[in-house]
Amino acid sequence: MSASLPPGRTPRIVRTQRIALALLVLSGVINYIDRATLAVANPLIREELGLSVGDMGLLLSAFLWAYAFSQLPVGALVDRFGPRRMLSLGLGLWSIAQAAGGLVHSFTQFFAARMLLGIGEAPQFPTAARVSRDWFNARDRGTATGIWNCSSTLGTAVSVPVLTFLMLYVGWRWMFLIVGLAGVAVAVIAYAIYRNPGEVALTPEERAHLTEGDATGETTQLTLVEWRRLFTFRTTWGMLIGFFGVIYTLWIYASWLPAYLEMERHISIRDTGVLAAIPFAFGVVGSLLGGRLTDVLARRGVSPVNSRKWPMAISLAGAGLCTALAAWTPSNSLAIAFISAAMFLGYVATATAWAMVSVVAPANCTASLGAMQNFGGYLGGALAPTATGFIVEGSGSFAPALLVGASLAVFCAVAYAVIVRDPIPAIELDPTVAPAPAQ
Repeated sequence: MSASLPPGRTPRIVRTQRIALALLVLSGVINYIDRATLAVANPLIREELGLSVGDMGLLLSAFLWAYAFSQLPVGALVDRFGPRRMLSLGLGLWSIAQAAGGLVHSFTQFFAARMLLGIGEAPQFPTAARVSRDWFNARDRGTATGIWNCSSTLGTAVSVPVLTFLMLYVGWRWMFLIVGLAGVAVAVIAYAIYRNPGEVALTPEERAHLTEGDATGETTQLTLVEWRRLFTFRTTWGMLIGFFGVIYTLWIYASWLPAYLEMERHISIRDTGVLAAIPFAFGVVGSLLGGRLTDVLARRGVSPVNSRKWPMAISLAGAGLCTALAAWTPSNSLAIAFISAAMFLGYVATATAWAMVSVVAPANCTASLGAMQNFGGYLGGALAPTATGFIVEGSGSFAPALLVGASLAVFCAVAYAVIVRDPIPAIELDPTVAPAPAQ
């Protein structure tokens, strides 16, 4: 086996990569199942707790606001303490918060549980970006990113039928408790079997393989000054703005799709459990193909930045167009088809955006830059459920809310294409070096 592998890509490296990806996909699926519980149980929770549609929008956003603002410190913590600790700690915390959601009896208690869920889930994707950078060669990071990134839509696709089944047969409260306990078990497993590169005695050949092709250089352990300096680069802001549009659009569907099918399209809860999973299945394919596409383009001579930037911008604009078409069509079948296309393209955009993180930042601030991008994205994600809820409550229709999301997607796609330009060299994070304005 070792004879067929490139120098430095030893059987140990391959084994570690497979373990890392398996853990990231499993934890990511649980991450998104936990997020989906409130959306799936939306009608029953509103009835039992006496909540309005606007109240539910606020509850859906509570998680997202906490998640968004936790990104900035969490990224730095992942870079400082490593993925092993932060992934296990975050997974354990959010699973406890998820289980607590099954015990609440008021809007305030539910709001607090969802906020804690957001804080706990914050390390998941910055950690995954750092794992891609730590354990994969630059020419393989896009494919690795597409694999772990597909967990978000795979988790949502699985969650709709699974959670609907649990909700119908054991009630929404036990549904929350069961998935919370499953997450605690996975947190223990992750800490037991994953290792950071610094905890493994890598050979010089293995280290050379993992860093081959990196254009950003290296620095010492990230400092607060260097972390703050990331905000002086235009590439950081372009990534942040572009991801705002991606996550805003996707979270319209992640938070409201079951309710949209029931309220706007008059589909039963039982049928919604099946139909709502279809667009997310397309998202899985989009994530896998998007990540693979970046590696194919890079191997054909496209620069690491452009191999990510253009697929991201084009797919995000396409997701916006498909969202607008879903709003305009009177046909239920066409609406599901357009939403499926929007999800496919939206997850091409997420995979390529996350793949960008691993090539534009030095290794020691990969999680930090990924978290900054995710912060921008989840500002949009936090706005989407609330804005959608109040637009629907005010207009009596989901169509205006979908058109708002479509417009934002196109605007942010253009901004991403124009603003994102160059990698961030390690030397320019040095506080003694003046930042280059053109970056």
